[in-house]
Amino acid sequence: MTTHIKDGTATFWIEAESFKSKGGWVVDQQFMEQMGSPYLLAHGLGQPVKDATTTFDASESETVFVWARTYNWISPWSKKPGPGKFQIIINGTTLPNILGNTGNSWEWQLAGSAPLLKGTNHIALHDLTGFDGRCDAIALTRDKTPPAKRPGPKPDRPAGDFDIVVCGGGIAGICAALAAARLGSKVALVNDRPVLGGCNSSEIRVHLGGRIETGPYVNLGNLIKEFGPLRGGNAQPGDFYEDQKKLNIVANEPNITSFPNFRVVQANMKDRTIESIVAQHIESGTRFVFNAKIFIDCTGDATLGALAKADFRMGREAKHEFNEPEAPDKADDQTMGASVQWYSVQSDKPEPFPEFDYFDLINEKTCEKVTMGEWTWETGMYQDQIDDFERIRDYGMLVVYSNWSILKNRLPDNQAYANRKLGWVAYIAGKRESRRLLGDHILTQNDLVNRVPYDDPTAATTWTIDLHYPDPKNTANFPGREFKSIAVHQAIHPYPVPYRCLYSRNTANLMMAGRNISVTHIALGTIRVMRTTGMLGEVTGIAANLCIKHDANPRDIYNDHLDKLKAIMEIGTGKQNLPNNQTYNMGTCLKP
Repeated sequence: MTTHIKDGTATFWIEAESFKSKGGWVVDQQFMEQMGSPYLLAHGLGQPVKDATTTFDASESETVFVWARTYNWISPWSKKPGPGKFQIIINGTTLPNILGNTGNSWEWQLAGSAPLLKGTNHIALHDLTGFDGRCDAIALTRDKTPPAKRPGPKPDRPAGDFDIVVCGGGIAGICAALAAARLGSKVALVNDRPVLGGCNSSEIRVHLGGRIETGPYVNLGNLIKEFGPLRGGNAQPGDFYEDQKKLNIVANEPNITSFPNFRVVQANMKDRTIESIVAQHIESGTRFVFNAKIFIDCTGDATLGALAKADFRMGREAKHEFNEPEAPDKADDQTMGASVQWYSVQSDKPEPFPEFDYFDLINEKTCEKVTMGEWTWETGMYQDQIDDFERIRDYGMLVVYSNWSILKNRLPDNQAYANRKLGWVAYIAGKRESRRLLGDHILTQNDLVNRVPYDDPTAATTWTIDLHYPDPKNTANFPGREFKSIAVHQAIHPYPVPYRCLYSRNTANLMMAGRNISVTHIALGTIRVMRTTGMLGEVTGIAANLCIKHDANPRDIYNDHLDKLKAIMEIGTGKQNLPNNQTYNMGTCLKP
């Protein structure tokens, strides 16, 4: 998006994510709420990426100062000039100043001055390192003063009227949308990435977990047989996760309108009801307004719920709140962390890797002598998984690059690594826990362990209560800067999650599925795996459809139409009589 500024301080504003050709740069939208925008990221694993390019038209020739809004991402851990260096090229001329390697916050940095041509001008972001330089926007000013503020958003445009809007295209969101659509509802699926699957996409690469075909409703989960990947494994090659299969099943459902690359940014409320939401395209900035009767939050972070001011919790509850044996004595902000997974590949020749020396605690003795990192590479347990998430993700990349640099460049005997190169490092982090929306029931450890019966059972959770903590061995080497985790498991019998955990207690038409449902921190340990969240998504889609048919809100389904919900859950919304192709990574559960 190129904007002409009329206040005299700038001639043009160019959003980097709107460049016509991204080259080797990628769009990163994970931190829009924190830093104000998506941005372009030069994620080259230590090799400079191809230039991102675009054009803009000037009405007259003039000389301007060129600014980039950027961030030296290594600054929280090192005072050295950072590795994320890039330059700006205008009409074939490289401006002199190197950007992205100084400062300690998102800020405007001066690239230099350049003459503009009357008519079409060409501009490029030229990466110098491949180490995650980043650019939010470019401003061209008439005087040597950075812009004071960014232009306002584009005007809102109607997306259409829907029965149900599902926000988030992970496994839970896919199942919610499919279930509601197959029952006859008109559904919008709003997802802020170009691919579907969330943590089970090629961008994050976590395999599905948990069991389907478990009572009391054995047909819930048949949906997942239709699009779930046939191979398991974390941090595997991208084709393991079968992105296209997920895209196809949604595209082939006539009652679903898909909105990829749109992120929810606003909830318009009347009293305690969502009247509409606004979602913004992460590249063009286009903003659509979605009207619907029911909204389902499958964003993981409860993004829509937070915008609607629905009640939520983060962190760990105190023991006295629910009498959970594993809860701490005092409530705190600790969560499970986020994983930046990675792997290396073998080559038939020596593969150099640049020195990456920005982390003083990692050395030949403390480094991890491995060729890949999966779920155990986990960061951010003592930080805010919303407000601090860019730093959490960046720390995940910092330790991967730092560790690999030690293995490649400083080990006395590095024969095992000499011919290996980084094959993939995630830049979309796989998050386990953040906000949990509160419903009319909050699922607890005691519900799970004591098998407390309720009158509104839905899909069964089967995974252990699987809670992650910093690895003590990692803590010994990196106190306060842990990047490895351990899992502590408590086996449970299959347990049906109460329906009342799947809708908001104070936002009348908001439902939720995924890791942001109404559970305690302890109970989250079991429901968060993706076959389970998918089945819970299917339940919300069924219930939302009933809301449309009966002009009801989600709470009314519990009070007045629970028998109808149970009848449809008996049948499910997936194809029946398909063989169970989801038999990897089912976990351990006690007999029913």
